[in-house]
Amino acid sequence: MSKTVEFWFDVGSPASYLAWTQLPSICSDAGAALSYKPMLLGGVFQATGNHSPATIPAKGKYMFEDLTLFAQRYGVPFRNNPHFPVNTLMLMRGAAGLQAQQPARLLPYLDAVFRAMWVDTLDMNDPAIVGKVLHKAGFDPQALLALTQDAQVKEQLKTVTAEAVSRGVFGAPTMFVGSRMFWGQDRLDFVKEALQ
Repeated sequence: MSKTVEFWFDVGSPASYLAWTQLPSICSDAGAALSYKPMLLGGVFQATGNHSPATIPAKGKYMFEDLTLFAQRYGVPFRNNPHFPVNTLMLMRGAAGLQAQQPARLLPYLDAVFRAMWVDTLDMNDPAIVGKVLHKAGFDPQALLALTQDAQVKEQLKTVTAEAVSRGVFGAPTMFVGSRMFWGQDRLDFVKEALQ
């Protein structure tokens, strides 16, 4: 396919979850490829001086109400996770490791983790809960934990996160169509237009 949407995301971002629910059909309708770019949002924030909108109480409250409206518009389940924010380092290493070593397992993994975080509102800071989520999704939690400790996997996540920053990414989700950057799940209409 000549057209590609790059999807830079972190599972700890509720806006990334909403974009995740919409981008496959957007790309399919446009005959475009969808390239998943798991990055560590905390690393992006640190490098750019940005921070979660949830750190500003009024903005955080508004953001979750806004995300709920978008979820209703998209017809997808979404619930505010009371355990937010979640340290996603291990989860994103898992995504990076699967993408590099078992690419066919990336999407089932993301589906399980996004659902656990933004539908079932589980505490994904708790390793025992993460283990149960992964087991239920057909993964071996111990094998996946070992993968997250692999030096190459750690370096891969750092490299992709640094690439995101070098491309101008400051938050999640960020989508690129060619050189055009679109930040936020509320910019998906612009992504569609850029694919036309």
